[in-house]
Amino acid sequence: MTKIELIATATFGLESVVAYEVKSLGYEDVKVENGRVTFVADELAVCRGNLWLRTADRVLIKMGEFRASTFEELFQQTKALPWPDWLPENAHFPVEGKSIKSQLHSVPDCQAIVKKAVVEKMKQVYKKEWFDETGPRYTIEVALLKDMATLTIDTSGAGLHKRGYRKLSSRAPIKETLAAGLISIARWYPDRVLLDPGCGSGTIPIEAALIGHNLAPGLGRTFAAESWPVIPETLWLKARQEALDLADRAAKLRIYGTDIDKEVLSLARYHARQAGVENSIHFQQVPVAKVRSKQKYGFIITNPPYGERLGEAREVEKLYREMGETYTHHFDTWSCFVITSYSQFEKLFGRPADKKRKLYNGRVECQYYQYLGPRPPRPKPNQEPATNSPE
Repeated sequence: MTKIELIATATFGLESVVAYEVKSLGYEDVKVENGRVTFVADELAVCRGNLWLRTADRVLIKMGEFRASTFEELFQQTKALPWPDWLPENAHFPVEGKSIKSQLHSVPDCQAIVKKAVVEKMKQVYKKEWFDETGPRYTIEVALLKDMATLTIDTSGAGLHKRGYRKLSSRAPIKETLAAGLISIARWYPDRVLLDPGCGSGTIPIEAALIGHNLAPGLGRTFAAESWPVIPETLWLKARQEALDLADRAAKLRIYGTDIDKEVLSLARYHARQAGVENSIHFQQVPVAKVRSKQKYGFIITNPPYGERLGEAREVEKLYREMGETYTHHFDTWSCFVITSYSQFEKLFGRPADKKRKLYNGRVECQYYQYLGPRPPRPKPNQEPATNSPE
């Protein structure tokens, strides 16, 4: 197989998590940068990356990177890249673009120049003057940052957060990729209890269940590169079969989602069914102040309302106080992880976090507040771990 350079794009703050996932797939030549993780692999990695990367936004093929401060430099260096190695004669290849702190700041002009350069390269190889673009889609992106141009082809199609299970939307849902990132940063293990007290449409509990059963998050969807001749169907079949073989559907999980809203819980149950994990999550209608558990040493991971809309601040402040009181008095052996943009969260919660991490929920800058509970006691020799009664 050919060695190719791939980029797994990442939300700011999740780059190290994405890098860990890439390495977990067996790829060692990994470079972490702002917003992306670059790694060298083969065609099979395109399939595996799209199927398995829980926290990456997309998997891109890196065609080239070079300095370009004039349109002529952009044209000539783009034309020099091996586009026909990837694009067949009938390829549909739209060009997208972005430019940050670069002399070539007109994105439409950059897109047009890259398109023209690719066409000129295709003409040389295919000996044609016109390309009808009726075949598979190859979305090309030209990204300029401080006069450095990076040219990529998107293998994913729809963003990787679109797992396929969330058909319906609730108010302010968290992206599946960020939800998986919160779970990863918390270092939750499937043998521990997990609770989201304010689960909304169920994204955090569902992502936890997918992790707990070792289910590849992309198994329920298709990807742009599945229609590309250069990546044989046999590779996709191999990667999907690997994912099916690695799934542990028999794992016993203790995952709970609670919310005060009856309608949003019906959405959560529907999404859990769509994801195939409905039997691994218990959803219950209960306000945060009344959430209780007989179980010990669990994890609370939650994305509460941020109070960004007019008139919501008092409600949110009350909610955060209730969260702090509930956690302090009823979950003293648990670890608690809360993402919010509300700057006074720690004061309302009642204590400073043990750790904080800056993350972005969409375009909203947030802090991920981490309260670390005690470690569970180790079982004595020849003693079975205690089984806890359900919540």
